[in-house]
Amino acid sequence: MTQQNDCLWPGADALMLAYHNEEWGVPLHDDKKLFEFMVLDAFQAGLSWKIVLYKRENFRRAFDNFDVRKIALYDEERIQLLMQDTSIVRNQSKIRATVGNAKAFMNIQAEYGTFDKYIWQFTGGKSIINHPTGNGDIPAKSAESDSMSKDLLSRGFKFVGSTICYAFMQAAGMVNDHFEGCRFK
Repeated sequence: MTQQNDCLWPGADALMLAYHNEEWGVPLHDDKKLFEFMVLDAFQAGLSWKIVLYKRENFRRAFDNFDVRKIALYDEERIQLLMQDTSIVRNQSKIRATVGNAKAFMNIQAEYGTFDKYIWQFTGGKSIINHPTGNGDIPAKSAESDSMSKDLLSRGFKFVGSTICYAFMQAAGMVNDHFEGCRFK
């Protein structure tokens, strides 16, 4: 049940509300979860978050619980098996990008010690707290997501445009876009 000042985008959907109430905008510093959100936000491109959220458990199963080391080793046979999995979004470009992104993710971990240390540099190590009063006040991207996108692309990542990066930043709590007055802000 939503209160008057709560964010409107989850609607009355129980899974969307649970995600909004428990995860969205909460600072995240666990590399495995950060990779999970990178994968899910890439698969969201061109789709609604609700579609991806409802397939989240299927993605976890299909992608070895987002184990970056296992995914980085996926071969053509595994990619084609994923393309046959009707329980996930079967987009070959996104599946291939996930494998490549796993390799790039591990390269960043090797360089920085953790992906967390690398990714949070784009917000100065702390959450950006915005004060939207409605859906129209929530941007699709920012200077920080532009910078993140540019750097990730230069490191070989795919499906990391500025809008996807901004959605990732919201999911990882790097940006808090809960409505002003939302009890989950």
